[in-house]
Formats: sequence, structure tokens, C-alpha cells
Amino acid sequence: MPKEIILYNLAPHVTEEQYKDYVNNEKGPLLESLPSVEEFELVKITGSMKGESPYQYVGILHIKDLEQFTQQDAPSDKFQGFLAKWRTMVAPDFHALIGKELY
Repeated sequence: MPKEIILYNLAPHVTEEQYKDYVNNEKGPLLESLPSVEEFELVKITGSMKGESPYQYVGILHIKDLEQFTQQDAPSDKFQGFLAKWRTMVAPDFHALIGKELY
């Protein structure tokens, strides 16, 4: 199953409490409502085996149909509206990766 993995930090003006509320009430439900998405996971990084992690959060989007996601859901007004709001809440140096399960 394809995955989109986002590594990021919150913007300085956003508290963890504000972001948690946003994720529970807007982000999570919106992402899981997209037809191409199976599930959305958000992991708060609490430590690292090699010192401090450069990222606070890892978002994992489990995608049922990558073509549908990239050609229909991601360009949709619904997703673009979400993305515009999300970008105001996170630091600009986020990384978005696409991959697939090997095991």
C-alpha cells in the first residue's frame, strides 16, 4: 500500500494543544474522508536513539489508490483548502515523501 509520509514541526505561534484540537476536529477527519485514503496516522516524536530528532511530528497517510490521490483528491478544492490552512500551522521546512510497503 502506498504511503505519504510527512515530517514536520509546528510553527512557533501554534501550541501543541491547538494542533491536537485541529488534528482531531479537522485534519484527521478530512484526510480520512478522501476516497483514495485508507487511514491517517499522526505520530508525536518523543525521543530518538541518536539524540534530538529534527522533527516533532510524522504524519502517515495510508493510500488505497495513489493515482486517484495524486490526480483527483490532492488537487481538489477540499484538499487544497486543508493544505493552505495546514501550512500556516507548521514550519516551512517540512518534508513530504511517497513510498510503498516492502514488508
